[in-house]
Amino acid sequence: MTSTASAPLTGASGLGPAEAAWAAAEALVRALPSTGRVLLICHINPDGDALGSMLGFGLGLRQFGVRDVQATFPGPPEVPEPFRGLPGLDLLVPADAADPAPDLVICFDAASESRLGELAGRLSSAGAALVLDHHASNPGFGTVNLVDPGAAATSVVAEQLLARLGVVVDPAIAECLYVALTTDTGSFRFEATTPAVHQMAARLLATGISPGDISRRVFDTRPFGAVRLFGEVLGRARLEPAAAGGRGLVWTFATLDDLARHDQRPYVLEALIDSVRCTAEADVACVVKQTRPAEWAVSMRSKGAVDVSRVAVALGGGGHTFAAGFTGRGTAEQVVESIRGQLDAALIG
Repeated sequence: MTSTASAPLTGASGLGPAEAAWAAAEALVRALPSTGRVLLICHINPDGDALGSMLGFGLGLRQFGVRDVQATFPGPPEVPEPFRGLPGLDLLVPADAADPAPDLVICFDAASESRLGELAGRLSSAGAALVLDHHASNPGFGTVNLVDPGAAATSVVAEQLLARLGVVVDPAIAECLYVALTTDTGSFRFEATTPAVHQMAARLLATGISPGDISRRVFDTRPFGAVRLFGEVLGRARLEPAAAGGRGLVWTFATLDDLARHDQRPYVLEALIDSVRCTAEADVACVVKQTRPAEWAVSMRSKGAVDVSRVAVALGGGGHTFAAGFTGRGTAEQVVESIRGQLDAALIG
């Protein structure tokens, strides 16, 4: 397959994708032969936006007529419990079984190549690489990049490209995109929730999907062991009122031993940041989650005084102004110390 662009295409810095990028992305899909092979990849430890955008778009490609579509993500091939009812799960294959040289690879919700783990090599082995994302820190690592920092979720970008391809959003596609949209907007509570977000939600709901059922499954269902685990981890939370120029930092950590003691999988910790960020005395909230000895996945949130994406980028990660993350090394205390060292430089205003 021949790429439609000799250099990576994306929009202007800080803006949505340029029309040339949209046209190039559409052309990549339309140029696929009838026997074309497409590999969809989302980031490691996939959340609702990553999985929902990827699976919804994969179902759309099937409707478009692409027969050979695989979806995957790096790491263990385990779908978090809240997303095990998503349509399109039959598209998923383990990372080690993914097509080694597809005609087209499409990446979803990955702010950088590093978030693709062992699958990053597919970017060079594929005929072309298309990146769909909404992280402002995304450097544009594909042949064509549809990166819209103003989009509330990657599913917003996915829906727009499906529309350009003439794909009709049916209930299965709609459920995937709705899960993606609701998770990344915190059930429409975060700053990125605009009139356009509600208009998109209305279009998806008009297909007949049930928001109540989806909400209960995604947000309101948790194993009892996870409830006990949350209580223990929240019990060790620490408040540092003087941090971040006096705006305050609250943080906690969870270890592999914690997970084992409560017989829980790592994905249950993804929701923990919401319980920490509600602390009134702190602008910045942080959860440090052990992934292996001396390695931690770090989630950060800000209420508006600190650009946590600047902190994350400085420490090798990325994200949004008020929601970002990175991989830290050392002890939990050492990881938090590295965050403290970046907070003052990331103050807004």
